Amino acid sequence: MIRVSNVSHSIGGAPILHDISVEIPKGGITALIGPNGAGKSTLLSLIARLSSLKTGEIEVDGLQIGQVSDRELARHLAIMAQSTHVSARLRVEELVGFGRYPWHRGRPGPEDHAIVESAIARFGLGTMRHRFLDEISGGQRQRAFVAMAFAQDTDYLLLDEPLNNLDIAGARSLMRLLRQMADEDGKTIVIVLHDINYAARFADRIIALHEGRVAAMGAPQEIVTQDLLTDVFGTDAEISHQDGRPVVLV
Repeated sequence: MIRVSNVSHSIGGAPILHDISVEIPKGGITALIGPNGAGKSTLLSLIARLSSLKTGEIEVDGLQIGQVSDRELARHLAIMAQSTHVSARLRVEELVGFGRYPWHRGRPGPEDHAIVESAIARFGLGTMRHRFLDEISGGQRQRAFVAMAFAQDTDYLLLDEPLNNLDIAGARSLMRLLRQMADEDGKTIVIVLHDINYAARFADRIIALHEGRVAAMGAPQEIVTQDLLTDVFGTDAEISHQDGRPVVLV
């Protein structure tokens, strides 16, 4: 379980998060949604220890952020950040292989190689494994970064807007793959999404943020309502339902 208790955060004196307290149970997909500037990526970066925690506490399976070593936490939690700048002269298979570093510390063994091979196959990167990152499309690079996080082989996988640069086919394919990972591999996936329909379709639970505060949390069927669209997103878009799940009409 990820437990966030009374977390507030400011950047340059500007408040971003205000006294956030949430619990994310182990297993399944939890989507963080909200308008631009709501604090979604900031909350994820604090959980992933990419930003320093200043106020409050965060625990991952009892490990307290700021108290446990990065090496230990990296064996429990993998992150794909929104900014994915690395050397363009890195090959795809080398990038995916970086996911194993917390385990082998620069001395990969047969198990590490096998996990990298599995990640490359699972994310459909086999035909481009030897290509440099600047020789593939933005969507393909995005998949490679998710594969790197997957290769880290942790219980928790944090993804910050992984659908960026993906067309509708690529986005649907990735979300289906994440759903499979949660259902079949027991992964706990926390994902920042801009598109509320992907959250409603694939997530088990949603945490909606607005102006740095938790506006709603629960199953998509419970919280994706007209009031949520009006109060959080400032839109009067209508809601339909398909297979028991809400769909926001645009």
